[in-house]
Amino acid sequence: MSYVIREYAPADETAWLRCRVLSFLSTAYFDDVLRAKPVVAAPGFQLVAAEEPGAVVGILDVGVEGALATVDTVAVHPDHQRRGIGRSLLAEARTRAGALGVRTLDAWTRDDPDTLRWYRAMGFAESEHYLHVYANYYTDAAEPDRAVAQRRPGLRPMLAFLHADLRDEALLREQFARVHVCRRFALEL
Repeated sequence: MSYVIREYAPADETAWLRCRVLSFLSTAYFDDVLRAKPVVAAPGFQLVAAEEPGAVVGILDVGVEGALATVDTVAVHPDHQRRGIGRSLLAEARTRAGALGVRTLDAWTRDDPDTLRWYRAMGFAESEHYLHVYANYYTDAAEPDRAVAQRRPGLRPMLAFLHADLRDEALLREQFARVHVCRRFALEL
């Protein structure tokens, strides 16, 4: 089946959300579910890969700040992965970012082997790292209390999403069931 890379349109929102959720479902971002598409600030851009006649099968949103552009979302519907759609979206994003005077395109992602492999294959270099830590009552009732030392009377934490220094990885992995290394990938244009 053929597809076309084009600008995102407001009518694509439901398909965009479905593509993102289904793509993220088998990754460390499985619970990063959105009910509405975030707005990309100008001069950023939003792309979709659509099958002819129009079903959205891939998405890529980029925010631009001066000479730096950041991939906010990139996803390909699971039924259409490994067909070069992500590569095509990225090629268009590189062209558009370059036209805006961007010198570096970066992305932050977690420790999913397929995702890390894709960024490396696309020419991105890995640099900065930190941790994403989830403290979830339903995983271990004591996790949120371990994560939140000072509490407001009458409030009990049930879930906390925290950032931590990579130096603390071993200790945090002992204390929390879900810890991810968040990695920055950068590509010089």
